[in-house]
Amino acid sequence: MSLAIEGNRHGRASGSGGIDADRIFHGVTFGAAAIVLAVLIGVFISLLVGAWPALRTFGLGFFVTESWNPVTEKFGALAPLYGTLVTSLIAMLIAVPVGLGIAIFLTETCPRPLRRPIGIAIELLAGIPSIIYGIWGLFVFAPFMQTVVQPAIISTLGAIPGIGFLFFGPPYGIGLLTSGLILAMMIVPFIASTAREVFLTVPSVLREAAFGMGMTRWEVNRSIIIPYVRSALVGGTMLALGRALGETMAVTFVIGNAHRIPSSILSPGTTISAAIANEFTEATAGIYTSSLIALGFVLFVITFAVLSAAQLMLRQMKKKAGE
Repeated sequence: MSLAIEGNRHGRASGSGGIDADRIFHGVTFGAAAIVLAVLIGVFISLLVGAWPALRTFGLGFFVTESWNPVTEKFGALAPLYGTLVTSLIAMLIAVPVGLGIAIFLTETCPRPLRRPIGIAIELLAGIPSIIYGIWGLFVFAPFMQTVVQPAIISTLGAIPGIGFLFFGPPYGIGLLTSGLILAMMIVPFIASTAREVFLTVPSVLREAAFGMGMTRWEVNRSIIIPYVRSALVGGTMLALGRALGETMAVTFVIGNAHRIPSSILSPGTTISAAIANEFTEATAGIYTSSLIALGFVLFVITFAVLSAAQLMLRQMKKKAGE
C-alpha cells in the first residue's frame, strides 16, 4: 500500500515537472518568434523614419521619377527600381528551369556514383562569396559578353520587329542582361540544392506506383513529384528571389551603375542595392542620405510584397488541391 502511495506521489511530481518543462519550452520558443517579429518591425520603423524627409519632400513622385542628381538634390527611385526588377526577372527566368532541371537529373536520372560529387559541387557554388562572382563577371564574363554574346544577340534578336528594341544598342559587355546572368549563376545552386532535398522526401512508393501504371519519367516528375513538393519548391524559389533582389556586390561590378531607364537590356543601368553601395559614403546632405535610405525602404517593401504574394499563391494552390 505504501509503495502504491509513493508511486502516485512520484507520478504527480513527474507530471508537474513535465508541465513546467513544457511551459518553459513554450515560453522560449514564443520569445524567439517574438524577437524575430520585433526585429522586423524595428527595421521597418527605422527605415521609414530615415526615409521620411525624402518621402515628405518628393512625395509619391519619388517612386516615379527617373532623375537622380545630388547637385540639385533631385532624387527619384524609378531607375534603380526598374533595374532591380528587370535583373531579378532575367535571373529567375533562367535559374528556375535550370535549377529544377539539375535537381531532377540528380534525383531521377543521374548515375549513383556521380550524384554525390555533383551535389557537393553545387553546394560549393552556393558558398562562393558574391564579390568573387562580381570580379569574375567584370574581368572574364563581361568581355566575353561584349565580344561574343551581345553582338550575336544584336544581329539576331535585335532585328525582330516588336521586341528588337530590347536587344538593340552597342555591345557594352556590362549592363542589365549581364547582371541578370550573373544573378542567375548565383541563385541556381540555391534552387537546385533546395529542390534536390525536397525531391528526396517524396516516398519511393509513389514513384514505383506511377512507373507500375506505365508513366514515363517526364510524367512522373510532372504529375507526381513536383505537385507533391510544390510548397517547398515555391518557398525555395522565393528565397532565391530574395537574394536576387538584394544582391549588391556582384551586381555593382557588372551593371554599369547608370541612373537611367534603358530601353535595351544590353545597356548599363543600376539597382537599389548597387545605388546604395556606390553612393552612401558620398551622401553628405541630409536629403541625399534620406533618399538612399528611402531606396532601402522600397527594397524592404518589395521583398515583403514578394513573400506575401508567395504565401497567397500557396494558399490558392492548396485550395485547388483540396487541402
